[in-house]
Amino acid sequence: MKSIKSLTLAGTLFLMAASCNTETDSVQPNQLLRAVPATFADQTSEFAFDFLKKHNAEEKADKNYFVSPLSLHVALGMLLNGADTKTKEEIQTGLRVSPDLAATNAIYKDLMDGLPNVDSKVTNTIANSVWYRNSFSVEKSFLDVLRESFNAKAYAEDFENTATVGKINNWASDNTNGKIKKVLDKIEPAHVMFLMNALYFKGDWKIPFKTANTHEENFAGTTGTNSVKMMSMTEKLKYTKRPNYQALELAYGDGNYVMTIVLPEGKTSVGEVINTMSVSEWKNLNASLTEQKVIVGLPKFTIEYETNLNNVLANMGMKTMFTDAADLSKIAQPAGKLKVGFVKQNTFVAVDEKGTEAAAVTTIGIELTSMPILPEFICNKPFAFFISEKQSNTILFAGKIVNL
Repeated sequence: MKSIKSLTLAGTLFLMAASCNTETDSVQPNQLLRAVPATFADQTSEFAFDFLKKHNAEEKADKNYFVSPLSLHVALGMLLNGADTKTKEEIQTGLRVSPDLAATNAIYKDLMDGLPNVDSKVTNTIANSVWYRNSFSVEKSFLDVLRESFNAKAYAEDFENTATVGKINNWASDNTNGKIKKVLDKIEPAHVMFLMNALYFKGDWKIPFKTANTHEENFAGTTGTNSVKMMSMTEKLKYTKRPNYQALELAYGDGNYVMTIVLPEGKTSVGEVINTMSVSEWKNLNASLTEQKVIVGLPKFTIEYETNLNNVLANMGMKTMFTDAADLSKIAQPAGKLKVGFVKQNTFVAVDEKGTEAAAVTTIGIELTSMPILPEFICNKPFAFFISEKQSNTILFAGKIVNL
């Protein structure tokens, strides 16, 4: 079920540590994030773009969306530690991580500890948890690695008690500043565990939009034209013109986090631009950004979104974990006892003159088996955007707006 509030947006919140050759003079170094290797950055960028394309293909062409590859990657990283044999191989391949699980877990630990401290002017929190039926026996080694590498809290609860659903939903709300209040309606009899990641982001623009400059403007979507509140500014910003699209970078706080907006040109659709995105194109985009005066128009928007990702992940090669052939024996013996019932995301994003607030919760349910001329960058038609942390080259958000 999708619930749209006010103006709406399409987007994706995700882990992509793409190695970009951008200028980072204003970016303050963070020692923890320097431990993230370039190979991991490129591999997780491949995951993020694959996820974005597969999800874009699943969602209706005229629907806005907002999802989180970063949240999904972390949640699947926790699941990876409970998988073995073919299930483990499929998840590793899908996540594009090294077979050296200890090394991968160390990188996750660096991200958990480092990302929230990158920019003192930006709030970015990451929380993980595992909830399991108190009558269900879980391998101690699995819980230990979640605590040590993912800073995850473990909760053994009575899944027959309806109050447990409230506890899980309260955890989601508490770790997203109240933006995502409900992720579960009920617990099915077959459910024995939930792996959860919550990601929250709040950043003020480095150069805010002036409220006085916000005006009514038509947005020509794929299903019709509607009037929107269009924020506007003319400032010196990082801008580039690529084949078939323009791109603009808007910084938050001290500049460690940015939103990169991608606006198609001519008859190219935003979906076609998304499908051309790759690690190399993302690097080329960032390398070609140069500071110049740009006339900017960006609509205000708010969106709440929910999506089931089972089909998307199966299309990314992670099929076995959803079947009775799943091997999650590192969570509980024997192999074939458990499978993934669902992977879902609940997300929220709001963009206004001051900045951006965004949140995502990924829940994995585990169950028993049976312009002088200045460039004009007016977002009055479908466009895409990305929010990333510059020093680690981690893309946290990306999105697509087709209708407002």
